[in-house]
Amino acid sequence: MRLFRRGPKRDGRDMPRDPAFSFFSVDEAARFRAQVREAFAERGLEVTLYADMATDSAGRQFGLGNLAAVCHNDDRGPRVWGELARRHAGMVLRTMDGPSALDTLSPEQIRAQLYPRVISQYSLDPQTFGYARSVAPGLYEVLALDLPESVMMLTDEALEPLGEVQQLRDQALGNLRELPVEVRETVKNTGGIRFEVVLGDSFYTASRVLALDTVVRQVTGQRIPPDGALVAMPFRHQLAFHVIRDTTVIPSLNAMASFAASGYEDTPGAISPYVYWWRGGTLTQLSDEDEDGEGLRIVVGGEFQELLERLVEQGSPGS
Repeated sequence: MRLFRRGPKRDGRDMPRDPAFSFFSVDEAARFRAQVREAFAERGLEVTLYADMATDSAGRQFGLGNLAAVCHNDDRGPRVWGELARRHAGMVLRTMDGPSALDTLSPEQIRAQLYPRVISQYSLDPQTFGYARSVAPGLYEVLALDLPESVMMLTDEALEPLGEVQQLRDQALGNLRELPVEVRETVKNTGGIRFEVVLGDSFYTASRVLALDTVVRQVTGQRIPPDGALVAMPFRHQLAFHVIRDTTVIPSLNAMASFAASGYEDTPGAISPYVYWWRGGTLTQLSDEDEDGEGLRIVVGGEFQELLERLVEQGSPGS
């Protein structure tokens, strides 16, 4: 998994864009949807295609957003879209047609495979996830069951027979802390920019912001100081952080804001394009869209401004 994505050679941005998936040209989108229809047909299922989903004769809906983003981001280009679509169709149908994992797994197995997951409000139905916990503006924590081919986000109804939500959350958070760091990269330059990026195939990589103290110890061998850290989780497979110790926080904040916005765009499992101040487990948003929606701006509240002023008064960055 690459830290900075380099797209394949495709139709230029001057070509007419698809209304549903603007990262595709109209021609690319037609090719993508044709591959989706063929992939389901090979599984014996005829589907009707709409802009962002497919439906079958039984009324089942198959969202295409994540698959479209996966295809868009694959460096091999359109030649592998058929393969990706077939893999996706097979996984979706096996999950939908097979027995529910909640009926086949023991309570002990369910607890062992339970993880907290941070998702965007756009991925959340408040009617079925009433227990979801807000972790930052527009971001929520839900509980998910990790399965061999998929992730099952658990609704209020699914959780009810499993026990108290807080106990389940404690178990899930403990499981999250046990995950290994798959890949770690350091972004730095002579201008003082420095932040760490944790990447992985796990669907819970970004959600490890909920256990940031553990991640920082795994990556740096040190604890997070009282001033906290900057964090960004652009999409589900990426978590970036900068531990706040000196004035390098200033250039690192600006660099992470651009990094988060870039990583969020057109990715499967997008979470947030913003940077946050993590302190004692609480997240405060520090970047936002410009008022005209064309760029980024840093939004610093009183407490964070006081922190910056104190660090500047303390002198030059430490070694």
